[in-house]
Amino acid sequence: MASSDNEKYSANSLVRGLEILKLFNEEQPSLALSEIAAQLNVSRTVPYRLLYTLENLGYLIQDKNTKRYSLTPKVLELGFSYLNSLKFPEIVQPYMEALRDEIAASCHLSILDGREVVYVGSAPIRGISVVNVNIGMRLPAHAIANGKLLLAYQSEDILKSLFQISDLTPYTDKTLTSPGEFLKELETIRQNGYALTYGEFLPGIYSVAAPIFDRTGNILAALNVVATESAYQENFIRDIALPKLLELSQLLSNYMGYHGEMSSK
Repeated sequence: MASSDNEKYSANSLVRGLEILKLFNEEQPSLALSEIAAQLNVSRTVPYRLLYTLENLGYLIQDKNTKRYSLTPKVLELGFSYLNSLKFPEIVQPYMEALRDEIAASCHLSILDGREVVYVGSAPIRGISVVNVNIGMRLPAHAIANGKLLLAYQSEDILKSLFQISDLTPYTDKTLTSPGEFLKELETIRQNGYALTYGEFLPGIYSVAAPIFDRTGNILAALNVVATESAYQENFIRDIALPKLLELSQLLSNYMGYHGEMSSK
C-alpha cells in the first residue's frame, strides 16, 4: 500500500491514544497534562480529549488532588489479550517443564519487543530463587542472554535504529556498553547459535539462551536457562544446560516447520 494510502486510512486519534499509554513506565508512573503534551511535542489541547476518553474507558485514572494521570490495571488486558492469542507458549510449556525437571534449573520463553525482552512462558525451579519471572515481564535485551540472542538475529538496520551509545545502560560492571563490542558479540552469538551471559544484569546470575526458528528461518522466540553462581557448579551452564537447550530448540524449531540445522560451535 502506498504511503498516501497509509495516511488516508490512519486513525490519528487512535495513534495518539496509544502513544499516550506508552508514555507511562516505571520511571514516570504518573503524568500531568502538560508533561504529556510536552513529550508528544503538541499543544495541551491535543491530548486533552484523548485523556478524557481513555479515562472514561477505564485505562487511565486522574488523581483529583494532583490532577496527574496514571494507568489502571485494565491496560493489562491489552497485553494479556495478545499473549492469550499465542498458541506457541502453550505448545512449549510442557517441554520447558520437562527440561527444568531434567536439569533442575529454571527455563523461560521470551520474545523481542523493541529494546526489551517480553517473557511469554516460564517453568521456574522450586526452592531456588534466581529471578522471579512473571508472564509479561520485560527486561533490557542488551544485558541478558535471551535478549542478546534475539537481537543477534535482527537486521543491521533494526539494530542501528534500536541502539545508540546511551542506550547500553550498565547494570553491573560486566554489562557491555561499547556499541562496537556489543555488535561484535552479537555476530559471535549468531555464528555459535546460542548466547551466554555471566552476571551482566544481576551479579552471580548465569544464563544460556538458544533460538526457536519458524519455517522461514526467522527467529520466533528464545529459550533460556538461568542458574545462580552459588547454587550450581561452574560448568553447569555450558556443559549441562547448553547441550540440552540446543537439543530442545532444534526440536521446537522443527515443530514450527524449520528444516535447517542449529549451529552449535
